[in-house]
Amino acid sequence: MCGIVGYVGKREAMPILLDGLKKLEYRGYDSAGMVVLKEGKSGMEKAAGKIAILEAKLAKSPLSGSTGLGHTRWATHGEPTDQNAHPHTDCKGEIAVIHNGIIENHTALREELIREGHVFKSETDTEVIPHLIEKYYQGDLLKAVLKALSRIQGTYGLGILSSREPNRILGARNGSPLIVGLGDGENFIASDVPAILAHTRKVMYLGDRQVVDVEAGKVRVVSLDGREIPSEVKEVNWNTEMAEKGGYAHFMLKEIHEQPKGVADTIRGRLDPQQGEAVLGGLNLTLEEILSFQRIIITACGTSWHAGMIGKYLMEEFVRLPVTVENAAEFRYRQAVFDRHTLVVVISQSGETADTLAAMRRVQEERVKVLSICNVVGSSIAREADGGIFTHAGPEIGVASTKAFTAQLAALFVLTVYLGRARKSLSTMQARRMVEAIEDLPDRMEALLSEGEWVKECAEKYFRVNNALYLGRGYNYPIALEGALKLKEISYVHAEGYPAAEMKHGPIALIDWNMPVVVIAPQDKTYDKILGNIEEVKARGGDVIAIATLGDEKIRKLANTVIHIPETEEYLTPFLTVLPLQLFAYYVAVRRTCNVDQPRNLAKSVTVE
Repeated sequence: MCGIVGYVGKREAMPILLDGLKKLEYRGYDSAGMVVLKEGKSGMEKAAGKIAILEAKLAKSPLSGSTGLGHTRWATHGEPTDQNAHPHTDCKGEIAVIHNGIIENHTALREELIREGHVFKSETDTEVIPHLIEKYYQGDLLKAVLKALSRIQGTYGLGILSSREPNRILGARNGSPLIVGLGDGENFIASDVPAILAHTRKVMYLGDRQVVDVEAGKVRVVSLDGREIPSEVKEVNWNTEMAEKGGYAHFMLKEIHEQPKGVADTIRGRLDPQQGEAVLGGLNLTLEEILSFQRIIITACGTSWHAGMIGKYLMEEFVRLPVTVENAAEFRYRQAVFDRHTLVVVISQSGETADTLAAMRRVQEERVKVLSICNVVGSSIAREADGGIFTHAGPEIGVASTKAFTAQLAALFVLTVYLGRARKSLSTMQARRMVEAIEDLPDRMEALLSEGEWVKECAEKYFRVNNALYLGRGYNYPIALEGALKLKEISYVHAEGYPAAEMKHGPIALIDWNMPVVVIAPQDKTYDKILGNIEEVKARGGDVIAIATLGDEKIRKLANTVIHIPETEEYLTPFLTVLPLQLFAYYVAVRRTCNVDQPRNLAKSVTVE
């Protein structure tokens, strides 16, 4: 999950690298470091803590030169200290390496290298890499790197340079994302697009077990056996403004308010309200294949997993196929049963989530059809899936996912209409109503977000609590899980989500005056049942926060606090009910003076197990 950025060109590297690191801080912020080359000599600075600490050090002792690497760390091996911060070097200090991933055989390699006289300075797994390269170096950095990588087991996104070859940086990838940015007389490497958006939108996506040799005027990609590989250059459709706060206090708040646009952009051009049809050109599915499917498996992690659970409800209702939703980290290791009559849908904002990617590769070994829902063009999952749908949420910088979630719901909705119409489980009239309803949804989301001050007042009332319970039924049970996750992630309040009926099977024992119970209660077919759940909470002295449909006066007599959402179709309520829960988590976190965009111990893209 660490952030990597590299530069080679004619300009001073330090400000470019520092700006890139700031753009990548959502990937890790335990420590940061930088190495810059000038006239065959290297300068390095490292610091535990946020990038601002490194920036202060560099202000006092700038690094000059036009080739360099920068790194921001999410710690795996070794505590966040100056010593464990990247870059790491060989014994002579000539070869420097930055790394995202885990080297699984680092212990054996370290012991071998120590026996040969190499001296280690850190506790990290990464440090074996520069020492291995040093071992094999005979005047050609690329050859030494290829030999070293042949010994390494595990995942890596790497940036490598040597003071003996000062106008060159190398990148390598296996399981951890790495891109190459192409400029005019300068080139870049990075673990994610925002790091280089200010300089270029032309990128190449490195594949697994590939190495890139980068000079100011030349880029060459090779396989681990040294064979040259042709690479496609793509144009990124994001711009620098999309990766900035735009006047909001935090990226998370900005991204919450961008959700109406994200949903509108994701469905735009994909739904025909006249015909009640979905238009999806990237699925690569034949009608024969669609009719042959007997079940659907959705697999994902975290917030994307919650989106998948709502996708299950949609597809079972309108496609009329059995759907299972699998946590990818568990699914990849289980002896799950599937065959060529199974459609697998994988969901990942980044398209690089390690467990989701591994789960996808596993089912593909069995020649099962896999579709992806991703937000990043060129990502591993998007490239390796048989087909898929890109969400159009734009770059999501806040670690706690918000706009990616509702964009994923929109993509799942479009896929549901597509499959339902193809299988004739969804009539033209039904589909028309569904399309009309979702096209009206962004305006309703906008109206709800404009009333955010109500949620802020609610957060002011409850920000001191240390526990919370979230309850939902049907389409909104996954929203209870997602609401609880958001509160945990950014405010560090312990929260749990449950199906409302499950409260009686244990969680009710926790209820007292000091633990608010958030009940998601739109007026749908489970409404009367969930009112009963609220009565049970109140009978035990509980404090209820209700998310209810606008105009619902009955619930006002039961709940301590009510937040209203606009009316919509039952299957679309998650798009609305999630918004006040995101805002509630945000305002609670702000009031508790938590770092909203960079919550402790977390990183944006989970690219390691």
